Order: sequence, then C-alpha cells, then structure tokens
Amino acid sequence: MSASRAAWLWLPVLVWAGMIFALSAIPSLDSGLGSWDFALRKLAHATEYAVLGALLLRATSSETAAFAGGIAYAITDEIHQTFVAGRHGAPLDVAIDGAGVLIGVLVARRLARR
Repeated sequence: MSASRAAWLWLPVLVWAGMIFALSAIPSLDSGLGSWDFALRKLAHATEYAVLGALLLRATSSETAAFAGGIAYAITDEIHQTFVAGRHGAPLDVAIDGAGVLIGVLVARRLARR
C-alpha cells in the first residue's frame, strides 16, 4: 500500500481519535441539564464511537479488526480519563462505546453494500 493511500485511509481515524482524546481531557462535560445530562453524555459516547467504528472499517476493510480496534481505543480512553481531574474511567462507558463501534461498523458495512 502506498503512503498516500495509507494516509487517505488512516488520517481520518487518527484525527477522530485525537478529537475523542481531547474531549476526554476536559475536566467536566456537565451540560447543566440535570437528569438529562447522563443520557446525553452516554448518547455522545455511543455516537463518537460509532463514527470511529465506521472510520476503522473504512481503513481496515475488516469488521473484526474495526470492532477490536474500537474497543481497544475505548479501553485506553477510559484509562486516560482516570488521570483527568473531575473524570473517571468506567467499564459501563467501554460497553457503551463498544455498542457505538458495533453500530458504526454495521451501518458503514450496510451503506458500502449499496
């Protein structure tokens, strides 16, 4: 694979992963919406990881590799959050992120078959 092809495939993955990392470094993402805050944050987790799953599928052309890569990144993201004041890592978030990755992979695969 040429360097330009590798960059075309992997640069979006790296940029999106960097955006997730940057959001995880923010001490508090409290929206001020009370009980809605929890649901909105979890929906955001699933959505950002759905995009990551789709980008990983585009880069790897393998559902298994895309899913495994997304889960691995979710785990490292939760570990990262344990070092951020006001944040904590949570196994539930890895599960939510994993569900998002799976949705992204499945939707991207379905769209690619059209």
